[in-house]
This record gives sequence, structure tokens and C-alpha cells, in this order.
Amino acid sequence: LNPVENTWQFMRDNCLSNRVFRCYDDHCCHAGNRLVEQPWTIMSIGLRDWAHRF
Repeated sequence: LNPVENTWQFMRDNCLSNRVFRCYDDHCCHAGNRLVEQPWTIMSIGLRDWAHRF
């Protein structure tokens, strides 16, 4: 139910998968910055349709 879990899954699937890193922290930071530049993507990942029905 936590939208952050879906955000992390999106980053792993789209930015951090199928690669070998020397320094994982740098790539996580870069992937996070790329995601922050896409606010509509963040909103769509975290949206819960069932939460807006009440």
C-alpha cells in the first residue's frame, strides 16, 4: 500500500536494471534525479484509484 515501494520498483525496472555498477550510490542518485524531473510519472506511480472513491 506504500507508494514509495512502487516508485522504487519503477526505478529498478527502468533505470537500474541489467547493469553492473562500480558505485551503486551514484547511479541511484542519478536515477532519482531523473525521476524527480518527471512529476507526472511520480504522480501516476503513487496514485491509488481506490483511495479517491471515498
